[in-house]
Amino acid sequence: MAGSESSTGKAETGIVLGFLEEAESWQLQSAQFPSKVGGKPAWLSQLDLPSPKQIECETCHQPLAFLLQVYAPIVGQDRSFHRTLFVFCCKTPTCYSHNDSRCFKVFRSQLPRRNDFYPYDPPPDESTGENENDSDVLQSGVKLCRVCGCLGPKSCSRCHIANYCSKEHQVIDWKAGHKSECSSNGASNPAGSVGQGFLFPEYELVTEPEELPEKEQPRGADEAQTNLDCSSSAADVLQEEELEEMAMHETEENKVFQKFKERTAPEPHQVLRYCRRGPPLWVSAKGIPNAEVIPCCPCGAKRIFEFQVMPQLLNHLKVDSPQASIDWGTLAVYTCEDSCDQGHRYSPEFIWKQDFTGEQPSL
Repeated sequence: MAGSESSTGKAETGIVLGFLEEAESWQLQSAQFPSKVGGKPAWLSQLDLPSPKQIECETCHQPLAFLLQVYAPIVGQDRSFHRTLFVFCCKTPTCYSHNDSRCFKVFRSQLPRRNDFYPYDPPPDESTGENENDSDVLQSGVKLCRVCGCLGPKSCSRCHIANYCSKEHQVIDWKAGHKSECSSNGASNPAGSVGQGFLFPEYELVTEPEELPEKEQPRGADEAQTNLDCSSSAADVLQEEELEEMAMHETEENKVFQKFKERTAPEPHQVLRYCRRGPPLWVSAKGIPNAEVIPCCPCGAKRIFEFQVMPQLLNHLKVDSPQASIDWGTLAVYTCEDSCDQGHRYSPEFIWKQDFTGEQPSL
């Protein structure tokens, strides 16, 4: 998408930025087609949810936590009239090794305008008085895990009321109070309160177009490189060549990170950048995937960049600790170029985690 001139005199880049805002719970329900961070997923398709095995860290094999979802319909494509991308991540800090993306999963769900779950016309912009995301059962009858809100095929063997995605989450719920509830053959504890220690804080993800200020003046001549001493010996020249090669590498690394800082400086609170078919904004010259690394969709179409998650989001997730914590430089999400039709099924897509290299200045 080409940039344009906005009413403020700044140039729009065609990129959409995402920011966090507080919202009422009804605004984040599935029927409102939200973009959101944290809490439980607001599932789009009410059938064929990803299995517990699919939403599992490939490193530690623990259940992943819901990170965010982006509502991203494709204009002019009926099968993608409603379309949402869901991102999950591991909460085990030791799984976040350098440029290793196995602790993340992303899924695509899409529906035509006329479908089995939502009315043809837009929903009313008002509260329904209920929070469907805290329910243990979808309207389709699919049972959800009381802790994380994902598919819950397991149930408590004693009361057969509480549902879970895994043994790990059953233990969390048991310690959170289901032990006493179960003895009375009930599950009175609100489903939304069970996962408070596991879920990320919940926010609405609101968007606005990126606008860039006027370009800065060219750098002064005082920043020009210093010429080499022509009287150097052959050994000195060799050493200088090695140093120059190192300097060039460091310069390229600094250029990439400097570009990242300068581009995000006008809107330092952005947590997401969306530009389908556009280029990502990398944080480092290292760890950039080439075309061979990004797999094609099972339908045969190539995957294209769609959006990236920014490191600023970490400030809102309450994951910092004196020891290790989850971390990333940026997360780049690639999706099927054709956004192929998979019916009600949630289609796995590709996500790439790039880390900062070395000691970088704070953003």
